[in-house]
Amino acid sequence: MKKLFIIAGEPSGDLHASNLVKELLQKEPSLDIEGWGGELMSRQGVELKNHLENLSFMGFLEVVMNLRQIRKNFKLCKRQLLDFRPDVILMVDYPGFNLRMAKWAKRSGFKVVYYISPQIWAWKESRVESIKANVDRMYCILPFEQEFYGKHNYQVHYMGHPLLDEIASFKSENKPLFKKDKPLISILPGSRKQEIERKLNIMLDAVSKYKDFDICVACAPNLDKGFFEKYKKKYKNIQFIFGQTYHLLSESDYAIVTSGTATLETALFKVPQVVCYKSSHISFAIAKRIVDIKYISLVNLIMNREVVKELIQKDATAIKIQHELDQLIGDSDYREKMLSAYNELIEILGRRGCSEKIARDLLEQY
Repeated sequence: MKKLFIIAGEPSGDLHASNLVKELLQKEPSLDIEGWGGELMSRQGVELKNHLENLSFMGFLEVVMNLRQIRKNFKLCKRQLLDFRPDVILMVDYPGFNLRMAKWAKRSGFKVVYYISPQIWAWKESRVESIKANVDRMYCILPFEQEFYGKHNYQVHYMGHPLLDEIASFKSENKPLFKKDKPLISILPGSRKQEIERKLNIMLDAVSKYKDFDICVACAPNLDKGFFEKYKKKYKNIQFIFGQTYHLLSESDYAIVTSGTATLETALFKVPQVVCYKSSHISFAIAKRIVDIKYISLVNLIMNREVVKELIQKDATAIKIQHELDQLIGDSDYREKMLSAYNELIEILGRRGCSEKIARDLLEQY
């Protein structure tokens, strides 16, 4: 493999792809890599052809409202792939775009590799047939996905979860960043403007009574600082920290977390958490009809039981968040049960070295 094109459309994909690129270039320094992603991929040497700030649309309604931009993105990506002619296209998560692009890419003669399986086990299980037809190699990061694909006679590869490496690396290289005088509650509101605007006021209202705690909001680096000004003016005693989520989690005592990768990151830092999710009414109504899963947080999905409390849609209120935080803070047995489950979770995820193993396998295969 001499040329690789990566498509990552979300911050979590940018993070995982950047670590994979680092391992690839250590093994094959002459590898020419272009792609779609963010600053983390760029720092590792990827020539960015489109930034993820132009790519992320959350929810069914939001996708419909941005169809024109999405169509433009498809045309642009196809043109760039035909110009670059990579030996392999590596698609990282971002299923709404990547599964459709995989179909075109396969028909156009490209080798298609997928890293971080789309969550088709939650909805549209029939998409497995499209994946079997259009994806040459699939790397999963959730252990139960091997069994799922096995039922459909499709071999996938589980080499561990990349967050194990990323967090271990962070802990070995970083010292405490904040001087703590009080216990710390961190708020992780997500990385998309739409989800933040629906939930952040609720989250901030929920922590207003905790006068004996420091409160910090982890602001994703892909968002402009000006976006948070209205929240800073309204909630003057709360700190807004940009691009330092792992620093915050490493020193947090409790966390309020938007459902997504952040729930697993919080668990791996062993921080007791409450999970919140709130989308538009239309998007949620559609999702309820087609999504078939018991839980929305990665922690509960992997453990197949409720480890962390999930407050979804109408239950995502300041009062209910407060109630859960009060239990975590005041009931040591309740808190220790969650922390014990975190240890089980780490055992299930397996050994570290995911990015290095996938990089080695990719170079051996292609």
